Amino acid sequence: MVSLLDSIARPSAVILQLSVVLGVIFVLLKVVKFYQERKKIVKALEAFPGPPKHWLYGHNHLITSNKILDLIVSLGEEYPYAFPRWFGPVLPSLIVHHPEYAKTILGRGDPKPSVPYHFLVPWIGKGLLVLSGAKWFQHRKLLTPAFHYDVLKSYVPLMSDSVKVMLDKWEKNIMQKKNSVELFQDVNLMALDSIMKCAFSYNANCQTESNSDSYIKAIFDLSYLISKRIQTFSYQDAFYNLTRSSREFQDACRRAHAHTDKVIQERKILLSNDKELDKILKKRHLDFLDILLCSKDENGVGLSDEDLRAEVDTFMFEGHDTTASGISWLLYSMALHPEHQARCREEIQGIMGNRDTIEWEDLGKMTYSTMCIKESLRLFPPVPAVSRKLSKPVTFSDGRSLPEGSQVSLNIFGIHRNRDVWEDPEVYDPLRFSPENSAHRHSHAFLPFSAGSRNCIGQQFAMNEMKVALALTLLRFELFPNASKPPTLTQQLILKSSNGIHLHLKKVC
Repeated sequence: MVSLLDSIARPSAVILQLSVVLGVIFVLLKVVKFYQERKKIVKALEAFPGPPKHWLYGHNHLITSNKILDLIVSLGEEYPYAFPRWFGPVLPSLIVHHPEYAKTILGRGDPKPSVPYHFLVPWIGKGLLVLSGAKWFQHRKLLTPAFHYDVLKSYVPLMSDSVKVMLDKWEKNIMQKKNSVELFQDVNLMALDSIMKCAFSYNANCQTESNSDSYIKAIFDLSYLISKRIQTFSYQDAFYNLTRSSREFQDACRRAHAHTDKVIQERKILLSNDKELDKILKKRHLDFLDILLCSKDENGVGLSDEDLRAEVDTFMFEGHDTTASGISWLLYSMALHPEHQARCREEIQGIMGNRDTIEWEDLGKMTYSTMCIKESLRLFPPVPAVSRKLSKPVTFSDGRSLPEGSQVSLNIFGIHRNRDVWEDPEVYDPLRFSPENSAHRHSHAFLPFSAGSRNCIGQQFAMNEMKVALALTLLRFELFPNASKPPTLTQQLILKSSNGIHLHLKKVC
């Protein structure tokens, strides 16, 4: 009996020992591979001078959210084209702040998104922002019809209605002798109201009812927590799930997902009715959610529930939060520069006459206003930086190179303030974007919507909404800065102000 048990136990013990040995070998091989790749990257980065780093913190102790923007700009002047930024002792990223380097990175087809994008996955899933390769191309091709000229044209009245609700609230404040408003909250709700109506054919009434405040708060919390995590990335990543920040992040994800799930489920119920489905399919152009729910690949298979929610979450976030940032900083720029504000108002009044509703044809006539919008986007890009992980080695125009696997951060905020490209970059000058002044500018000097194959698919949607918001606001109000509450720029996922953006309003006579 004992010998029988021994004969069974011995092979089992050998298999267990072999499994342990193979496991150790596998881990060692991974460590060796990581070390070799890191050695190549570190060696390549020696060609890029940068600020001194701490042996443990890297540059984390220097770069905090309240001063990262100014610091990156000043370092860009000291270290031309690019410099290394270390997240702790083991993870370097090359910060690019020159358009020639940006052109090299963005012109490389489909480099993989990098930090902070994989931190976004629990929130927005693997949608267009995070995907790469063939699946990214498939989703991009699938979603492109949602931004067709005729589709965007139909959105202008919906955007106009949402902006008017916001302006009515502000007019009510004036009547109550509250002539100061904080833009971000109201503009956020307006942009969410607009994206819900346009892309999802969903009337949320979020500007007049409090049911969407939790979603806006969830988005703010998620942006803040991800930005906080990036600053201490190398220490938090392995143990993040054990932290209080992780629990707060998961709670904010649940709140955001509850909102998008409701939108998806209500449309699915509608589409389950044959008559409603037939009515939707007969529409000349489907909206964003229609396309997601009705699309099939060559095998007749639609998007999985996981892919569906990822794209809805991605566009719900990208389509309202970035636009809200752009509009808020645009109105702030108008308040700071009354001469440009007056000229825009004069142009808009000349286009619209006595009408109080903007039309599609009006947008193309807003020449000077468009220059003002672009100059605001230069100084205050809604997405201050984008990150990439190189899927192939790259050699820049000056001969310096990076190997595959390198992390690169394109600092759009820094590129837009690069003195090699922009004269007096801190000055607000819309005429920079006149045809004659734009003709000879570097193709990648102005990147509010990135560039290349991964440029923002919704950039025309965003520009149209900014034009609508600017036109209707200036027809109704004069804008003045609140000198007692100047904004403090802060970089989260989106460019924001840590203390809000406060303006005084005066009704236009």
